[in-house]
Amino acid sequence: MLHLLLNCNYKKNMKKKFIIAGVLFTAFGLTKMTAQINFGDKAIGAVQKGVTGFTFSNADAAKLSKEAVDKLDAEHEIAGPTDGYTLRLNRVFGKHASGDGFTLNYKVYKLKEVNAFATADGSVRVYSGLMDIMDDNELIAVIGHEIGHVANNDSRDAIRAAYQKEALMDGAASQSATVATVTDSQLGKIGSAIIDSKYSRKQESEADLFAYNFMKKNGYDVNAEESAFRILAKMSEGSQASFIDQMMSSHPDSQKRADEAKKRAEKDGLYKPYVQQKIVNTVPAATTTKKATTTKKTTTKKK
Repeated sequence: MLHLLLNCNYKKNMKKKFIIAGVLFTAFGLTKMTAQINFGDKAIGAVQKGVTGFTFSNADAAKLSKEAVDKLDAEHEIAGPTDGYTLRLNRVFGKHASGDGFTLNYKVYKLKEVNAFATADGSVRVYSGLMDIMDDNELIAVIGHEIGHVANNDSRDAIRAAYQKEALMDGAASQSATVATVTDSQLGKIGSAIIDSKYSRKQESEADLFAYNFMKKNGYDVNAEESAFRILAKMSEGSQASFIDQMMSSHPDSQKRADEAKKRAEKDGLYKPYVQQKIVNTVPAATTTKKATTTKKTTTKKK
């Protein structure tokens, strides 16, 4: 519920301001806000300008995304370069570090929650909880889906919406036609919005298709996409639901999407029931090679 605090000196304009505010909230797609905002004439004018004159380029999205992800990285435990999770992620996805117009960087958050996200600057963050339940092919399907949001500019639009929401709460920032510097607090809220981004059904379907085509193009087993969604759907119904709430809240209808993934594979003549492979997140045991010892034969010369 959004509480509008209107100055009593402007009672005559109250009806007009409510109408303008309602239109603007619809335009921004702000369905829920808990902060209280005092909408004076200056603020309303600023937000109106934000709707008509605000520009937010791909470069702006990448810059703001990087700042938000840097803050998230500082707040989470990240698997180190020699950690088993990092080694596995690099092995599975390291060769796919660049795409059509974007460069990717990968890190693992050591959290039990089942989640993953990708941002407009190409940052991909995978939770260790996800890696604990997905094999390599299933992991590729999920990460491929998240990269699909980047490739389709969904991540750019999400960061833009998050920025606009924060700018709306900051009269000075909302008066600017370009991206203004955000506070540390605002950056934290934008980071949270990135993790919890909720996309439309159309965007989710397009990201699923991107993941499927990515797997097909690179020779992976496309049936793992169906398997990944079945796992998520099953977990959301069981005792492990608490670990998957975040991903399910932003990626609903896993059962239906699993059915759609199966139909795609059937249409391409590629369908077969998927059997999950062994999941290994530990550091490979060091192999030691035993050196062959040669004994030098000595002969004594007869006098």
